Amino acid sequence: MKIGLDIMGGDYAPKAIVLGAIAAHQSLAPDQHLVLIGDTQQIKPLLQENGFNPDHFEYVHTEEVIGMGEHPTKAILQKPSSSIAVGFQLLKEGKLDSFASAGNSGAMLVGAVFSVKPIAGISRPCLCTIVPKLKGGTGLLLDVGANADCKPDNLMDFGVLGSLYAENVMQINNPKVALMNIGEEDEKGNMIALSSHRLMKETKLFNFVGNVEGRDLFNDKADVIVCDGFTGNVMLKLAESFYVLTIKKGLKDEFFDRFNYENYGGSPVLGVNAPVLIGHGISSPEAIKNMIFQSRDMITSDLIGKIQAAFQ
Repeated sequence: MKIGLDIMGGDYAPKAIVLGAIAAHQSLAPDQHLVLIGDTQQIKPLLQENGFNPDHFEYVHTEEVIGMGEHPTKAILQKPSSSIAVGFQLLKEGKLDSFASAGNSGAMLVGAVFSVKPIAGISRPCLCTIVPKLKGGTGLLLDVGANADCKPDNLMDFGVLGSLYAENVMQINNPKVALMNIGEEDEKGNMIALSSHRLMKETKLFNFVGNVEGRDLFNDKADVIVCDGFTGNVMLKLAESFYVLTIKKGLKDEFFDRFNYENYGGSPVLGVNAPVLIGHGISSPEAIKNMIFQSRDMITSDLIGKIQAAFQ
């Protein structure tokens, strides 16, 4: 297994990424190898500072970096030697089994679509995020930003993708899939919600349990909650603020501690032909470590193969 990691992406790169890789290495099996992609001149001193044997990792040297504020498509095309572009090229060639970065999220999405391409039969890939549940365990919310505007068939596909991820990676048996709406009744919502509900109610592809409201995000009514990327991103950013607010207020609470993004790593890009993960720009070593574990779990569960089979 070869897990690709962009060392140059993120606000605290390369140090935070390298430290995260070192932390993850301790828990990886002997046949699970990390491939660090970036400026090796910056990587090696960090390994030496931490007394880490550089032979534990594989390296691909790159000299260009896609900045956080660069235009995604232009950057991918104009910087073919960047760590993100090279990572996707290796993924496309089968020299990596997954690729993860805390760098430019738009470039990661563009790179995923242009290189390994969307799985046949899927209308649009999407981003998902883990959501803590009040009574323990976690759920899944998608899309959280890849598709601001959606059509009913997009939301239907997100339901399939989310259900497969929850079952195979999160180990949730027969996950309950719900549609985010402004009311629980079947006739509530805008035109997209109404049309999507009709599609989901008739499907045999997942266990649809109907509409849920914003207040249901953290309870057990659903394991997977589907929405458009605009709504999902607003909900995600609001949820992330809960942990920050408790810290600022000096509150210590086990449930709100679970809103710390570091616990979950990154957001998988679901619907493309290889495991791709996008980390938070402010990713710490702990977040990078967990993003590596997410990559490993997506590979070992053969999630991509199961999604491909579902959409045949």
